[in-house]
Amino acid sequence: MEHVGFIGLGMMGRPMAVNLVAKKFPLTSFDAAGVTLDGAATATDAAALAKTSKLIILMLPDSRAVASVMEALMPVLQAGSLIIDMSSSDPGETRRWAAALKAKGCGMLDGPVSGSVPKARTGTLAIIVGGEDADFARAEPVLRAMGEAIIRTGAVGSAHAMKALNNYVYAAGLLAVSEAARMAEAQGLDLGIFASVLNASSGRNIASETKLAQEITSGRYAGGFQLGLMRKDLETAGSISADTGVKAELLQLCRAKWTAAMADLGPRADNTEIHRFITGRKQS
Repeated sequence: MEHVGFIGLGMMGRPMAVNLVAKKFPLTSFDAAGVTLDGAATATDAAALAKTSKLIILMLPDSRAVASVMEALMPVLQAGSLIIDMSSSDPGETRRWAAALKAKGCGMLDGPVSGSVPKARTGTLAIIVGGEDADFARAEPVLRAMGEAIIRTGAVGSAHAMKALNNYVYAAGLLAVSEAARMAEAQGLDLGIFASVLNASSGRNIASETKLAQEITSGRYAGGFQLGLMRKDLETAGSISADTGVKAELLQLCRAKWTAAMADLGPRADNTEIHRFITGRKQS
């Protein structure tokens, strides 16, 4: 088993790294907040990690954080190193770093994940992967230790693009479910029955199936994905819209609503709290 370096032990990164340790991968970790991992060596910084690991996973909040780490890694990477960016990054930035790595004799895959913290814990994430076949073959055993469904998307950067567009569709669905629930409640309809109707009908989506009853009507609002990250993914989708010249007018409306919600509730609010923003309800 290849020695793995893992940078970023946040809500998703830590359980993903735990699965690698459980599958007996030798692992060195680094987290800027000082989080450590039982069963893994701890590097003092990203550069030190690169001296022990030639296969390095990044699980970071955004492209800015990825850039900061990559700037530290680039001068010290060993020849033949492979970077797997599993963050939800901007695809243009991913392509830029891939080109810089190729010039150094290194490779890059983009491997963002789809799924919640519980799926990260059980190693059943969906992982979408862009990059060259040889790099994927090298990384596949590591990826399968963290995910259940592995989907190849094409060239490097394609996975990050598809992840951003997927999250736009999810954000639009969660927003629609929240607005529909508000209208149903205003008419005195039973929201539990309404959820059943949605999930047996053409309105069914991941938000209606896993968020409406579980997080929204229950008032729990603990789906496990921060509102600020949701808005960041919408900004990435907006960058794709600008780069491609596609107007995407619904995307612009969706971005505006999520931006207003983040300004009101803060970036660390759960994304299901978009319902609280729509209804004007304060947190109890």
